[in-house]
Amino acid sequence: MTLIIEQLLNGLQLGVMLFLMAAGLTLVFGVMGLINLAHGSLYMVGAFACAAVATATGSFWLGVIASLAAAAAAGAIVELVVIRRLYSRDHLDQVLATFALILVFSEGTRWLFGSFPLFLDVPAAFSGPVTLPGGIEYSRYRLAIIAAGLLIAVGLYALITKTRLGIRIRAGESDREMIAALGVDISKLYTIVFALGAALAGFAGALVGAIQSVQVGMGEPVLILAFVVVVIGGIGSVKGAFVGALLVGMTDTLGRFLLPVFFGTFMDPSSATSVGSALASMSIYILMALVLVAKPSGLYGDAI
Repeated sequence: MTLIIEQLLNGLQLGVMLFLMAAGLTLVFGVMGLINLAHGSLYMVGAFACAAVATATGSFWLGVIASLAAAAAAGAIVELVVIRRLYSRDHLDQVLATFALILVFSEGTRWLFGSFPLFLDVPAAFSGPVTLPGGIEYSRYRLAIIAAGLLIAVGLYALITKTRLGIRIRAGESDREMIAALGVDISKLYTIVFALGAALAGFAGALVGAIQSVQVGMGEPVLILAFVVVVIGGIGSVKGAFVGALLVGMTDTLGRFLLPVFFGTFMDPSSATSVGSALASMSIYILMALVLVAKPSGLYGDAI
């Protein structure tokens, strides 16, 4: 039971990280109609900015601030210089252009920081385990990640539903031509949305950088999971991104833990681990297929 609870918390932590990635991705697609393959590169930019500033200053928190600023600035520049020319183009052009941006970001990061990974230390205030009810010990830092992700989810929900900017974002998702005719600067709105999504991705990269190594190309595997989240939750829906992220996080984490144990009841340990790990890797795609069979537009494809 202790192991199961720990894995549930790990799944929740993965889920909130995927939400930070998927929220920006689904906002950009919902408002702009843009497929942005370079979103994972902005996650990488945030991680490298955090690692570089934290190493130079000795402060993890300054590194987090730098990750938000660097990712948001990179997102705004990319939108102004490249993305703005793609809105009227078809999705194939968008895919090709944003794939080229992946190569530009990867080689630029390698030129600046080298090919060797960087490492972030967990801040002293969140190092070590914390004892949960029932005597379960769990990483204090991972709990802080869960709390931060949930707070950002609540804040993003309030931004979308309660503020003037949120009203414009929702209106842009519904009818961009109409809000442009009503006097809203649609170009400025697009830049803000893109920078917001980039900042969320950069923040996720900074937080995960203290658990994993910070290296070139770290954003691409996470991007694939984020796209799965967006498809499950419904393209353009922030609520769907949150629910989908939790489903994917739990499915992936519990699958990797439980499937080898299940197959181990009637197979030798080596085969059980091999088969269980292979099926666990497939589990999130099976989940996506089942959701699409039941609801082709995703769980919340009809609402932002």
